[in-house]
Amino acid sequence: MTIEQMKMPQLGESVTEGTISAWLVKPGDVVNKYDSIAEVMTDKVNAEVPSSFSGTIKELRAEEGETLAVGEVICVIETETGSSVTTIEHEDLRGDEPEQAIEDAYNASEGNSMKSRYSPAVLKLSQENGIDLTTIQGTGREGRITRKDLLKQIEMKDLPQETAQPSVKTEVQTQPKPKVEQTSSTGTVPVHKGDIEVPVSGVRKAIAANMLRSKQEVPHAWTMVEVDATNLVTYRDSLKGEFKQKEGYNLTYFAFFVKAIAQSLKEFPEVNSMWAGDKIIQKKDINISIAVATDKALFVPVIKHADEKTIKGIAREITELADKVRTGKIKSDEMQGGTFTVNNTGSFGSIQSMGIINYPQAAILQVESIVKRPVIVNDMIAVRSMVNLCLSLDHRVLDGLVCGRFLARVKEIIEDMSKENTPIY
Repeated sequence: MTIEQMKMPQLGESVTEGTISAWLVKPGDVVNKYDSIAEVMTDKVNAEVPSSFSGTIKELRAEEGETLAVGEVICVIETETGSSVTTIEHEDLRGDEPEQAIEDAYNASEGNSMKSRYSPAVLKLSQENGIDLTTIQGTGREGRITRKDLLKQIEMKDLPQETAQPSVKTEVQTQPKPKVEQTSSTGTVPVHKGDIEVPVSGVRKAIAANMLRSKQEVPHAWTMVEVDATNLVTYRDSLKGEFKQKEGYNLTYFAFFVKAIAQSLKEFPEVNSMWAGDKIIQKKDINISIAVATDKALFVPVIKHADEKTIKGIAREITELADKVRTGKIKSDEMQGGTFTVNNTGSFGSIQSMGIINYPQAAILQVESIVKRPVIVNDMIAVRSMVNLCLSLDHRVLDGLVCGRFLARVKEIIEDMSKENTPIY
């Protein structure tokens, strides 16, 4: 019998930490290799972590809601056979408290560098019970104090009282600040009876950090064109029933807009660019990020090489990516590599909005709601299906001239769409 350590996996490029959002197992559970054991949330993606071993869960090393760096141990599994990964032989764990023996072995070999690092759960519990953390002997990794240590002290009703030793506060304050502190207000928000405090998730932290960075670094400008989408509406409505029956998913207006925008980006590569300090990089690939909202967060999966795809192919990819986002199955590599963002704000009934650029891209285009209203056509009043296209641009990279020409081209393509010149397949 051997003891194996399951470590926090790297769930994507540039991902350095993950938060245990939920454990799917508990100590004593028997798992097979590749069984899901925990849900982990990063600033890019939510994912289930599969077990690397078959065996029995001996210990969960992290609390739900606790954030660990990639490579830190999240749980310990007792297996029938060993591996080359760091292990501790079961024969060494003799005694009445094998779990404590495991901890002691780890502590002895890894020093005390983690002793002064406290998880949010430990800090909260110590504050609620007035516990001086410097008086607690941690049993976690490298002497780290765990929630279990504090619960044990509380049960013993022999709480070391908090003393006025500034060293505790100093140690806590010297820890790396979580990202949320970089984005939160410095003021104090009063909380009254009946108010609901919602913890900031990893995804929400990432959204906040990216939006703040974009607003702080990018000088946004904004422009809008009004488009007569009557021909598009007529064409799409003539196809949607048969298409849904044949393909199994909807032929949405959004797919036509993405196609028109991708084609226009190919003609105006300046818009498909990024600011890189002393240079501007025009991206060769046209990868369209699309905004997909869930009840609690916003994701931007990417339709790669959108200019090379048919309207049917774009519609299928929109459906698949949106389903993955809403079921929590989207992968981090499916949200990377975007060069331009299109946001379907019209799906919420919006008719005008100003998007914040998805950093480091140079622009974002909002497709608003298609609404029928009277307009002047050939000096006569006519009822037409109208839609606003709103473009936010990085004024370091783009100017009004090229953006105006780009939007005019998108408008021209949309207004000219018909059965004769716009194939679906």
